[in-house]
Amino acid sequence: MSAPLSFRTAGPADVPAVVSLVESAYRGESSRAGWTTEADLLDGQRTDAAQVEALLNVAGSVVLLVERGGRLAACCHLEHRDDYAYFGMFAVAPRAQGDGIGRALLCEAERVASEEWGLAELRMTVITARDDLIAWYERRGYRRTGERTPFPYGDERFGLPRRDDLEFETLIKPLLLTPEQGRASARS
Repeated sequence: MSAPLSFRTAGPADVPAVVSLVESAYRGESSRAGWTTEADLLDGQRTDAAQVEALLNVAGSVVLLVERGGRLAACCHLEHRDDYAYFGMFAVAPRAQGDGIGRALLCEAERVASEEWGLAELRMTVITARDDLIAWYERRGYRRTGERTPFPYGDERFGLPRRDDLEFETLIKPLLLTPEQGRASARS
């Protein structure tokens, strides 16, 4: 039987572990142990300490962590933007992918956005070439908007593209609000 999951918000001391987790989930050979790898699409870094530290210092921005047995198993970034929450930097340890940890963290991010922030929508951007990942989100209630943005070619902070056809698509999901949250959101 697996150890229970615990959720918490990252602090400055967590930055190295978050960077290591994100890199292991998306880049290089270690990422191939899971199904969310971008190793066939991108080389280079996915994030670095300065980027993660910056996320921790933005008002309305949190990095959520999931731990299992005292070890970091997953993370995501959640940011309050206008009337919606933006979800990104979602990573699950490659060998733990498929164990329900990602689904649990996504639900926690939705709960924070809805219950704590009073927001009615979660948005994210996903590389359009990631059909399997987009399908995973669709099974969880997200819908494709058709709104596309170009990949930032030439900006090594986002990785080194192995293809010239990369772009992002925005996915959205309406979040259920209680009547009290809806009234509070309407007043703000």
